Amino acid sequence: MDKKIYDFRSDTVTRPIPEMRQAMYEAELGDDVYGEDPSVNKLEEKAAEIMGKEAALFVSSGTMGNLVAVMAHCARGEEAIMGREGHTFQHEAGGISVLGGIVMNTVSNLSDGTIELETIQAEIHNDDYHKPVTKLLILENTHNGCGGVPLTAEYTKSAGEFAHRAGLKLHVDGARIFNAAIALNLPVSELVSEADSVTFCLSKGLGAPAGSLLCGRKEFVQAARRLRKMLGGGMRQAGVLAAAGIYALEHRIARLSDDHVLAKELAVRLSEIPGICIEKDGPKTNMVFIRLSDSIRVSDEEFLGRTKQKNVLFSSTEHRNFRLVTHQDLPDDAVDVCDKAIRYALNSLV
Repeated sequence: MDKKIYDFRSDTVTRPIPEMRQAMYEAELGDDVYGEDPSVNKLEEKAAEIMGKEAALFVSSGTMGNLVAVMAHCARGEEAIMGREGHTFQHEAGGISVLGGIVMNTVSNLSDGTIELETIQAEIHNDDYHKPVTKLLILENTHNGCGGVPLTAEYTKSAGEFAHRAGLKLHVDGARIFNAAIALNLPVSELVSEADSVTFCLSKGLGAPAGSLLCGRKEFVQAARRLRKMLGGGMRQAGVLAAAGIYALEHRIARLSDDHVLAKELAVRLSEIPGICIEKDGPKTNMVFIRLSDSIRVSDEEFLGRTKQKNVLFSSTEHRNFRLVTHQDLPDDAVDVCDKAIRYALNSLV
């Protein structure tokens, strides 16, 4: 009998529920490169409508969505401003520079994931021919590197208006933007009203096996479609995956609140363990970040290895800091088992 694994490493480990698998089995199919897959077309229309944009493009991943978005906004040698803790800089293999020839100008994020408008202003130098022309501002919502915090509609709107006054476009990496919308109790379209483009993932908390959407104006999406083809991202009978995305958007958004509740329960339990430190305000969405106190003499690898012995998996973010992500695939006893596993890992080490 297989061991029950309690996998808190990411919400990307989620698997399609039976109803989603059935939708995939029954999907209408065509050739999407020819624009003839009805399921992909339906998904793109639905995504654009939800985000309040004119059009959408189905891509294989959030990384590809961000890459084609930045390449559509910026020419080679031009510049995109982004947070130093942002996913595009930290976790996408430098693709916009390597493949797009676009300069990454990284600036400091505040603890809530935002970037001060004054900081952005100081980095726009389009009158100085010694420096690259600034074309784009990138924000991330929710912000993974800053604790899974949701960016407010007010901040994103003000940042977008500021960018537009400065002649820049705004791209929102919204991999988990539905988590932000649930946390803030707002329609997701309000969080991207000033964005020229937005990506969001189907394969995280929404539980689809793969795929992301890139949304924006029709002309922008058409340019992104050409770039997707250039990068090898054109898929043929992709409706099998698109059907999972349609099911996710129709049936799996509201339940993200369950993940947020579970994260809060987990944070409360773990905060009671000697040697475990948690931010005083706790999780804002579905991510719990913990830190080992200085009193514990154990390496990150040993700590993770000991919890793995109890079938509990989570990730190190930096030295003595760890992330646990809640999602639909965690068993009902996940909080109890995780609590016991961490206590076991720290036993005799405190």
